Amino acid sequence: MPDLWFETALLSEGWTKGVRLTIEDGVIAGIERSAPPAPGDALGAAAIPGLCDVHSHAFQRGMAGLTEFSGPTDDDFWTWRALMYRFLDRIDPEDAEAIAAQAYVEMLESGFTRVGEFHYLHHDPDGAPYADRAIMAKAVISAARQTGIGLTLLPVFYAHANFGGAPPVHGQRRFLNTLDGFAALVDESRTALSELPDANMGLAPHSLRAATAEELLGVAALAADGPIHIHVAEQTREVEDCIAFTGQRPVDWLLSHMNLDPRWCLVHATHLTQEETAGLAASGAVAGLCPITEANLGDGVFPTDAYLALGGAFGVGSDSNILIDPAQELRALEYAQRLTRRARNVLARSPGASTGASLYKAALAGGSQALGQAGAGLALGACADIVALDLGHVALYGREGDALLDGWLFSGTRGVVKSVWRRGERVVVEGRHRRAEAVAQRYRRALDKLLSA
Repeated sequence: MPDLWFETALLSEGWTKGVRLTIEDGVIAGIERSAPPAPGDALGAAAIPGLCDVHSHAFQRGMAGLTEFSGPTDDDFWTWRALMYRFLDRIDPEDAEAIAAQAYVEMLESGFTRVGEFHYLHHDPDGAPYADRAIMAKAVISAARQTGIGLTLLPVFYAHANFGGAPPVHGQRRFLNTLDGFAALVDESRTALSELPDANMGLAPHSLRAATAEELLGVAALAADGPIHIHVAEQTREVEDCIAFTGQRPVDWLLSHMNLDPRWCLVHATHLTQEETAGLAASGAVAGLCPITEANLGDGVFPTDAYLALGGAFGVGSDSNILIDPAQELRALEYAQRLTRRARNVLARSPGASTGASLYKAALAGGSQALGQAGAGLALGACADIVALDLGHVALYGREGDALLDGWLFSGTRGVVKSVWRRGERVVVEGRHRRAEAVAQRYRRALDKLLSA
């Protein structure tokens, strides 16, 4: 594997010129600074660490754009969910693999190098476990292997339709497990995942409405030292239902009943009081924010400014995969604050600081924590997950240092990402994944079948 040389790179100590990286066994084994390129080096322009996509439902990439029409009543998350249930009724393991691979190609092409797959589509269309209980997880693992993306698999426990153990509805039948069945699924998924380089696994109780308190404790125990992700406080109706059943708001309930710590990622956590915001920040858990999906579903706006002022950690995810692009997720995060606060550069962490750099570095640290990836960034011993930006792109031309991140996040397009290395292997060249067309052809065949059913 050749050394990689970059005109400039964002190292742990900041932007540095003339950087040569030596890669061994997928990790950064050597860093030279102020070095000229040597014969045989693979050359790049501006190198930054790849970001983690902390929250993905890969199969939903296949329905992106299919719910953008007005229904007979006011549309919200719940009407969208009903349409989603009808779409997933038709998906088999081969379809799931094809759709996930397309999503993962788009993640890599846009600068995500690892994904947290919040995987809840487990069973056959009748709701019965497949003979191979982990076959849908294996479809996700195969998609990651084909594309090269780093994978943190998050099998989801789902048992009920609402608080108090309400019976599940028909559309949820493919998600459902008992604790014993879920433990078996986890074991089989872990075995399958062990064959994928640098993959890891966490667990995900779907939400407080889908798991009782006892079940939530059981799932957390199965996670051992791995990440634990949960949807929480995404919609106001969920908050109201939680108060009606428990007497507490969802995040307040988690803070008082579960041992929230840095292993946890609270996905969305949109609707928080000041006390919940402070408690979440102090817990060390990560807020998994998905601004594009949250906007698409009309969820609301996370109190990012107040949360970051209290030292809270966050990562960004693509969730429903309506649009996959980390730069646009971070842009949407900042713009939501500007619109609600009627101010500019809200999330820059100090006077004179770059907003783009503040967002990027925070998302890098929080995303890596949420997905259980040690050693985030371009540093010795870190995974060689590297994104090279095109300094000749009009959004970056004439800029250097943190202004490169500002240019990409606030005025760039997908063409800004020129190359991506995953574990030191170049998987994106001139903005295109090496297997993009083959993956897209298989994706089209899957959609032809699903949309004609």
